[in-house]
Formats: sequence, C-alpha cells, structure tokens
Amino acid sequence: MLSHIPNFLTLCNLACGCIGVVAVFGGDMKTAVFMIWAGAVFDFLDGFAARLLKKYSAIGKDLDSLADVVTFSFLPATIMFSLIENSSSNLILPYLGFLLVLFGALRLAKFNNDTRQGDIFYGLPVPAVGIFVSGLPYILAIDYWQIGDVAGHHYLLIAVTILLSILMVSDVKLMSLKFSSFGMKVNWQRYLLLISALVLLLFWQFAALPIIISLYVVLSLALNIGE
Repeated sequence: MLSHIPNFLTLCNLACGCIGVVAVFGGDMKTAVFMIWAGAVFDFLDGFAARLLKKYSAIGKDLDSLADVVTFSFLPATIMFSLIENSSSNLILPYLGFLLVLFGALRLAKFNNDTRQGDIFYGLPVPAVGIFVSGLPYILAIDYWQIGDVAGHHYLLIAVTILLSILMVSDVKLMSLKFSSFGMKVNWQRYLLLISALVLLLFWQFAALPIIISLYVVLSLALNIGE
C-alpha cells in the first residue's frame, strides 16, 4: 500500500491541472491559479514521499512528467491563451499561448533523458513556468505598479510566452533549490533568493511571483558568469 502513495500524490497533481483548465475556460481565473499552487504542493510531496519511502519506479517518473505537463504547461498555456484573447481582437494570436505546453512537453522529455540534471537544472523547470504565469492575473487585476495596460498588452504576453518557451528547452544552467547542506558559503544564493521571495511576497503578495521567478533566473545567470 505504501508503494502507491507517491503515485497517488502525483495523480492529485494531475487532477489539479485538469480542474484548473476547466476553471480557465469557465472564467474562474482565481481557481485556475490556485490549482497551479496546489499542484506544486503535490509535486513536492510526491518526490518527498518517494524519497522517504524509497519507492522509486520508471512508472512513477513517467507519471510525474505527465502530471507536470498538464498542471505546469497546459494549464498555464490556457491562462496565457485567455489573457491574450482578452487583450486582442485577433483570432489567431491567443493560440500562441499554447507554445508553453509544446515546449513544456519537450522540456520534460529532455529532462527525463538528461543525465546532467542534478544539483543544477539545464533549462527552466516547468513548475517555475507555472508559478510565473500564475502571478500574471494578479498583476493585471491588482495593478500595484499602474502598468496594467502595458503588462496586459498581447504583444508583451506573447513575448513572455516565447521567452519562457525558449528558456525551458535551453541549456542555460539554473540552480536547484535542493539543499545538500545548510552552510552559508555554498548556499548563499539560495538563501538570498528565499529571503528576497519572502520580502517580495510580503509587499506585493501573489503579484510578486513573476518577479521571483525572474530573480531566480537572473541569480542563476550571474552565478554562471562568475564560474
């Protein structure tokens, strides 16, 4: 029975993605965004449970990728589709949002067959893309910085979609948030990111999520330059 716990948690992640997609097309963006966050929790828990119980399997690995492509690629793609559709009268442009699911699937296929992935990631992880996109509706709805007209413009949304898609399948080295130890010398960049994320969330709540993911990429690139 214990061996099924990690896969059950993965299926909960997948269920979150499915519910979120339905919510987007029902106009319930708040629920859709919440489903990305809930999926991220289940995505963490299934890996944690597999390590704790020492229950690893090829089926579990493939199932995890299938769940991730729905929750962190297809669901964000539908959100992007909806945001672009709301800001453009062009019937074709909103479909560019689905680049996220195409490149997300490619990213996951590469990840499963790339032995380099470990303490660092090569390319932007799909959960990070999901978290980034989940903050966009809050930026547009709350508009802390009075940039709603710019941030919600379909050309900018399309540019963000293309950039995220490229980052997913790129060979850019990005730091993993897994701690092999807790020493400051080897983990200062992780601590900096976590502290910055807490401060940004305190001031701007969920609208800060795209900024946090952007900071994660920038810090990783800075570390690459310093190597």
